[in-house]
Amino acid sequence: MTDYGIHCSHEQIPPAELLAAVVAAERAGFDAAMCSDHFSPWSERQGQSAFAWSWLGSALQATTSLSFGVVNAPGQRYHPAIIAQAIATLGAMYPGRFWAALGTGENSNEHITGGLWPRKEIRNARLLECVGVIRDLLGGAEVSRDGLVTVDRARLWTRPETPPPLIGAAVSTETAAWCAGWADGLVTVNAPEDHLRTMIAAYRDAGGRGPVCLQVHLSWAPTEAEAEAIAYDQWRGNVFAPPVCWDLALAEHFDVVAEQVPLARVREVVNVSADLGRHVEWLRSYAALGFDRIYLHHVGQELTGFVETFGAKVLPALR
Repeated sequence: MTDYGIHCSHEQIPPAELLAAVVAAERAGFDAAMCSDHFSPWSERQGQSAFAWSWLGSALQATTSLSFGVVNAPGQRYHPAIIAQAIATLGAMYPGRFWAALGTGENSNEHITGGLWPRKEIRNARLLECVGVIRDLLGGAEVSRDGLVTVDRARLWTRPETPPPLIGAAVSTETAAWCAGWADGLVTVNAPEDHLRTMIAAYRDAGGRGPVCLQVHLSWAPTEAEAEAIAYDQWRGNVFAPPVCWDLALAEHFDVVAEQVPLARVREVVNVSADLGRHVEWLRSYAALGFDRIYLHHVGQELTGFVETFGAKVLPALR
């Protein structure tokens, strides 16, 4: 059976409000939660970007049964030994309730260190080195490396009995197949069903293990016009495929390139509808593709109505 979770967008919502929303989501019947780990929002209209790791400690403490995940990019803004320590600490405090998805990142978050933004193939190689460092540290080894990342005699003194899963983050079939070589699962974002089907197949055919997870961007409101306005205001800067979304540096850059984006284009990446039955149909279709976990990301900045309504009417219909 598919689990249905809530995605908590730190780029859009202040952390205290996001904490209240995820507590309400647990009460409303959501099974799980995941969050973004950004230094910068995608748009100045979104206007937030709290530190995900601080929030995760509070969220795990404030809830009782939800599992939590975070999408993280080690290697530039974060040293992998520090991420290993963060993963180990949450895993030790909340056994079985935490996972981390690892990806190559976006320039909008990573440029703050002042370092060069590497080419994609170098970012892939760097991520693979980081995964090795993190796994070895979680396994209890003392780690030294002299490669794309440098580590000198690092050791984790606090470790969980069972290391949390390290999930691969991917948006292409090529990356999904590559993740199969090192990941404990796969997470991606909503796309046309044919593409999602080929991504799952690419991951599984390459030997990929563990759950396959989907983050679904959606916009719901009592009227269609309100749902469209929310999606257009908050998410029109997020319609660009790689390499644009990887390589732009500032929120204002996304706002500039999104000035002429039509609503129809936003509808291609966000499931927009005031009809709850339509949302149920979309989510059932994703589940039928074989996703083990589906995380619902309402792209609006007010989550109360979404949590209450989907908890009362959408989740029961899916189950």
